[in-house]
Amino acid sequence: MIKPNILANNVFYYYADLQKAWDFYQNILGFETVADYGFAKMLRIAHSSYITLVDVESGMHNLDEPQTTTIAMVTDQVAEWYSYLQERDVVIERPFTVKEGSGHDGFVALDPEGYFLEFEVFNPHPENEHLLPLVNKMPETFDPNGNRPAHLAVRATVQWLYYTDLVAIQKFYEELLRTEMICDQGWAKIYLTSETALIGLVDGAKGLHGVSDTQRVNVSFLTDVLEKWFKRVKKTAGFERRSQQVDLENDVVHTFVGYDLGGYTLEWNDFQDHPLNEKLLEDLE
Repeated sequence: MIKPNILANNVFYYYADLQKAWDFYQNILGFETVADYGFAKMLRIAHSSYITLVDVESGMHNLDEPQTTTIAMVTDQVAEWYSYLQERDVVIERPFTVKEGSGHDGFVALDPEGYFLEFEVFNPHPENEHLLPLVNKMPETFDPNGNRPAHLAVRATVQWLYYTDLVAIQKFYEELLRTEMICDQGWAKIYLTSETALIGLVDGAKGLHGVSDTQRVNVSFLTDVLEKWFKRVKKTAGFERRSQQVDLENDVVHTFVGYDLGGYTLEWNDFQDHPLNEKLLEDLE
């Protein structure tokens, strides 16, 4: 695992209609809400994978910025998820396909405001030699509230990010995270960042998205050793700090923010002992 410790991954998505987005992720996708801050709702996708839905009027990004990111739900039940989401009239961007000899199969759906949601399975394949044994050991996460069918689970997430210079961004993340690539798809490189969360660096000329200068997304790392990470990023070539110090926001979270080489917003969060964080901290423990 990465040192200093990353307890979990989180991604912030931004919405004009937060209530509609929350209804979708909670009641259709069946992700459990673990923290409700009013302007932001945090939901658990997999064991150490979270998503936070933010009212765009109160957040760091705006509606003019493109949604140049894709979150993939890694699951053993891709076909079943596809049938279920079609039954719930979820918009399908790319239909479910199975390609003989492919390293992965899946489909892409859209959330209420157009973020790409990929559901995929990694197959036995030379490129998955190191990835697949890890994924198969990851615990399945089911919906504890019964909003989606009981047999549908998620093992892991991959947050796909899109770049012009794949070699440079690989070097950046390997220096930042001090970790090695666990899957090389040629035009995409995958790294494990917490127990069930991965980051995928994609050649923007070949992926689901192209490259944009700004993006309506924050990629977040949850940790209990925030100061160690703050020292690490100061030594990482190419990391641009937005926060010049660690900040305390509303007595809820210590955090700092910066940017990677492609302009994606990265942040580190240490959630505090606070009534609003009770469920989240139980999960992290």
